[in-house]
Amino acid sequence: MLTHIIKAKKENKKLLAILLDPDKLPILDVAEKVEKINNHQVDFILVGGSLLFTNILDAVILEIKKHTSIPVLLFPGNAMQISKNADGILFLSLLSGRNPEFLIGNQVIAAPLLKQTDLEIISTSYLLIESGRETTASYISNTKPIPRHKPEIAMATALAGEMMGHQLIYLDGGSGAQKAVPAKLIETVANSCSLPIIIGGGIKNNKQIQDAYKAGATLVVIGNAFENNLELLTNL
Repeated sequence: MLTHIIKAKKENKKLLAILLDPDKLPILDVAEKVEKINNHQVDFILVGGSLLFTNILDAVILEIKKHTSIPVLLFPGNAMQISKNADGILFLSLLSGRNPEFLIGNQVIAAPLLKQTDLEIISTSYLLIESGRETTASYISNTKPIPRHKPEIAMATALAGEMMGHQLIYLDGGSGAQKAVPAKLIETVANSCSLPIIIGGGIKNNKQIQDAYKAGATLVVIGNAFENNLELLTNL
């Protein structure tokens, strides 16, 4: 999967992922939702959330995989959100914050568990970007997002992640973000870093998807907007 993303960046191809939150997706609705996803050019399905209230991660992933061949990647909010039934995991380090639990603490807990699986582990610099209001991700992680009008801070943070050996940069407004990550910020990071860039949070329409691509994103992630509007991707 990482090879596919890197190749897409080199060839200037644009990828799309749908983020599904198990807490917002009743198991009985999975088949219908995945059928809708199959009708569009979707490259990955991400599964996870900042805070899961139910222990149905395994069941949701197994149900998803019954209905699609699209690779399923874990997008974990903490060390407990691991399932061997997925195809891979974005091994996130929250570089935009200064909370050691999300920089390295959860990763240490998760590492021995991941070692026992066949998951493709993709080391990812995770940067929360100010999105107009506090999101679940910033609240749970007890961290401040990078100010949206300070692209140089995002650039320096992403560069640090690249120099530490991470494989992807994920710029995220967070679940329920009011505003998408600014194009200027994406462009600044893209012009300075050689890693593929993922953009998520606050994307509500097709124009915002295209703006993210034009600014330098390789992979755009759609979450709440797709759950609320199954026709969002019609014109892509």
